[in-house]
Amino acid sequence: MLKFKSLQFLYNDGENDFMAITSSSVCNERMKLEINTDGDVFTVKLKANDEITIQKLCAEFEYDFRDSDKIFLNGYQSWTDSVERPVDGKMRGIGHIPCAIREKYAFSQYGDYNFADYGDDMHGWSYGYIRNDTNYIFIGSLAENTGFTQLITHVDKGLVSLKKDCSGVTINGEWCAIKLLITEGGEAEVFDRYFSELGVKPRAATPIFGYTSWYNHYQDINEKTILDDLNGLDALTCKADVFQIDDGWQTAVGDWLSVDDKKFPEGMKKTADDITAAGLIPGIWLAPFVCEESSDIFRNNKEWLLLDDKQEYVRGGSNWSGFYALDIYNPEVREYIKYAIETIVKEWGYKLLKLDFLYAACIVPRRDKTRGQIMAEAMDFLRECAGDAMILGCGVPLASAFGKVEYCRIGCDVSLDWNDKPHMRLMHRERVSTRNTILNTVFRRQLDGRAFLNDPDVFLLRPCNNSLSTEQKKCLAEVNALMGSVLFTSDNFFDYTEEETKELSKILKIRDAEIISADLDDDTLTLRFRIGEKKYIKRYDM
Repeated sequence: MLKFKSLQFLYNDGENDFMAITSSSVCNERMKLEINTDGDVFTVKLKANDEITIQKLCAEFEYDFRDSDKIFLNGYQSWTDSVERPVDGKMRGIGHIPCAIREKYAFSQYGDYNFADYGDDMHGWSYGYIRNDTNYIFIGSLAENTGFTQLITHVDKGLVSLKKDCSGVTINGEWCAIKLLITEGGEAEVFDRYFSELGVKPRAATPIFGYTSWYNHYQDINEKTILDDLNGLDALTCKADVFQIDDGWQTAVGDWLSVDDKKFPEGMKKTADDITAAGLIPGIWLAPFVCEESSDIFRNNKEWLLLDDKQEYVRGGSNWSGFYALDIYNPEVREYIKYAIETIVKEWGYKLLKLDFLYAACIVPRRDKTRGQIMAEAMDFLRECAGDAMILGCGVPLASAFGKVEYCRIGCDVSLDWNDKPHMRLMHRERVSTRNTILNTVFRRQLDGRAFLNDPDVFLLRPCNNSLSTEQKKCLAEVNALMGSVLFTSDNFFDYTEEETKELSKILKIRDAEIISADLDDDTLTLRFRIGEKKYIKRYDM
């Protein structure tokens, strides 16, 4: 188990810096720092008698790593690669990419590159574990709503650091700085304990099977393509649940009440009515916390945009025409997002909202709020806006979505090939990759049914319009069916030959399988699972 060693605490009181490296509580006339261990729960509470600015808060624990240990450290957001690694594993940031390219494509904005060190040590966020065979030593934050917690393994030093993302935040009063569950046991035992301590239960929802337009048409959608694919469901011998329209229906990202009338001349309500009439739940995509440069919002409402400490607009990344984050604490922004979502749900009739690029809300912290606090409040706001409509969260720091969305993406976007082009593999950890999203599905599987229902992104069995081999398509489909509760495709089922139809029937039969174990050794993924009384072993070349 981990053994507490010391706490590093640095703050400024407005005049002087104060630094403490301690293993016990600290108190002075300005503040009180209290360290407590109650069973498996480790807590650091801070009470400031006057305003102080936190500069560093990090707890260190001793641990004797073994060569046979496997380490899992949850990635920053939905798309960040998150797999078990050996003790000598490495994580690559974006420092190797030429500065001009990094800045042009705003790669740093997709992940944690502006506030996490990428050196020899591996790191993750919110929760992680060290596994040896079937024994898990689990570390999970119980206070991500006060600030994200970074887990860092210093294998050569025999240390695990838990560092609060709180640099520059001001505190005046009581603050739960760090609260951790550190426990040991079997896989189900430690994850059940974690969510019990969090007090999180998944929202009432059922596994779903259906269609999304993105990987068939991307933004090139219109009333006809949507109707053709809706009719394509008639080729199924089983019943689908959901038909979701993805990006491309709006005139620009951010202008959610401006429908592209060249693509959808009868409006989005008509399309939702068609989906409902077919006996399916209508779903729709939007990215509520961002707007692209070509949008009316960007041109006419620049006061809505989020500013950094240099008073510059905060870029969210390089998608579309380039896009920027909105300031969710601006009352007009909130009013607009709420009105847009209410219109989509109540007037147009969409019952499932795929809410994407959510990390943009917390790219930069505020003087009085950490990124974790901002993201928690942003998710509470979306939950309020959506009402009874179901949310499929995407591009979000996962702990902020625990218990607040019905479904959540737990990997990056699938590609129409296996692992993208060689030069693209040098990009950020959130890049598009079928291989990476499969591994995320495997190693974030424990969240399914505990935090929300997992969305592993789509499977693609169609014989056309993709470069995946037959074995790669089977791997993607089987892993999604085994470990996800959202089983979506972008295939038009009329394209299926007898071979694809048989494969679809096969994967639908394994959705209730019980996962026994998963191991990644070099490029071989081994899954062990049980269906009824029968056990199975599947091996995939990754």
